[in-house]
Amino acid sequence: MTMPKQERMLLLSLAAAQFCNIMDFMIMMPLGSQMMRIFQISPRQFSFLLAAYTFSAGISGFLVAFIADRFDRKRLLLWIFSGFALGTLACALAPNYWFLLLARLVTGVFGGVVGSVVLAIVSELVPMQRRGQAMGLITTSFSAASVFGVPFGLFLAGTFSWHAPFLFLVALSLPILYLLHSRLPTIDSHLQHERVKPYYILKNIWDNANQVRALLFICALMFAHFLVIPFLAPSMVLNVGFSEQQITWIYFLGGGVSIVTGPWIGRIADRIGKKKVFYCGVLASFVPVLWITHMQLTPLPVALLVTTFFFVVSGGRMIPAFAIASGTVTPKNRGSFMSLQSSLQSLALGLASSLAGLVVVSDPSTGRLLNYPYIGYLSVFMGLVCLYLVRRIQVVDTKVAAAVVGLE
Repeated sequence: MTMPKQERMLLLSLAAAQFCNIMDFMIMMPLGSQMMRIFQISPRQFSFLLAAYTFSAGISGFLVAFIADRFDRKRLLLWIFSGFALGTLACALAPNYWFLLLARLVTGVFGGVVGSVVLAIVSELVPMQRRGQAMGLITTSFSAASVFGVPFGLFLAGTFSWHAPFLFLVALSLPILYLLHSRLPTIDSHLQHERVKPYYILKNIWDNANQVRALLFICALMFAHFLVIPFLAPSMVLNVGFSEQQITWIYFLGGGVSIVTGPWIGRIADRIGKKKVFYCGVLASFVPVLWITHMQLTPLPVALLVTTFFFVVSGGRMIPAFAIASGTVTPKNRGSFMSLQSSLQSLALGLASSLAGLVVVSDPSTGRLLNYPYIGYLSVFMGLVCLYLVRRIQVVDTKVAAAVVGLE
């Protein structure tokens, strides 16, 4: 089904906000080896920088779940994105590790909610029959952050200092705020419904076994993904033999290919069924996950081929997954559900990052990272859990269900 031009322009505006948000989060990971050297910190302390963002995002997402459906979604996104820009400015001005850790906590309060509001807006504006394409377009923000944002951020960090990428993001946030203000319509139809007290928001979700399964499904998927991600770049430098400059190729190639494959995966999911595409994506992801976590000294082209495949299949499985989860809730409760989903998702990311930081250690004599293979095994196990959960998820009406299984 062809996407209308106006709808595509709205989605590009939302994808721009996601690009800024994701680049802010992603830029920390390839800077891992530099951060550990500059601040003289351990892998565990570096994982705390990642976990600080995700844990604060989880807490704020939980709180926003109680108020998300009380505001026009456009206005809510503008306020939250403005707070995110200010938090990123604090990161840019951080003089030491502890200040940066605090700044990441502040940025996570706002940045962690941006994604949930964007997904709520997409779910509100785009029918389920085109939502796979919509999610595919939104997820290109991840690919764009990989192919442009991270390499350019690393270039700025190498040319000036690690502060420079965050200053760039602050400057980029200003035109994006204008774009959101001018492109997005008012989204307030959900305000016509009777307001629900905070207790009943949680109770309504808890009493709905289908929505609980959807939340567990997304949490398990993100946990599996983020077990591997924090030490992907450091392991390539310390174990595989990459230079810090060559790390940019991982994100450039992986993101570049994903820009093409993301929308294609979305269209295929709409055509043949979102669950079928998700099954294939999860099973295919096991190969690069195990390869990456076991990789030792490897020729650069081979290593880049594996990491690029990892980007494609790991990112690709997210597209049908988020479309499926969005179909378990009605519009009047969608903002609260998406905020709660974002909260639990962020907590899962923080838990995965912290666990990876506890398991992966540095060899004091060689500097190599040890125990990374155990992370790969756990990631595969959580992928199998996702396959079990997605089979038990149902959507809210017959027409949407047909789109999910590929009957329309």
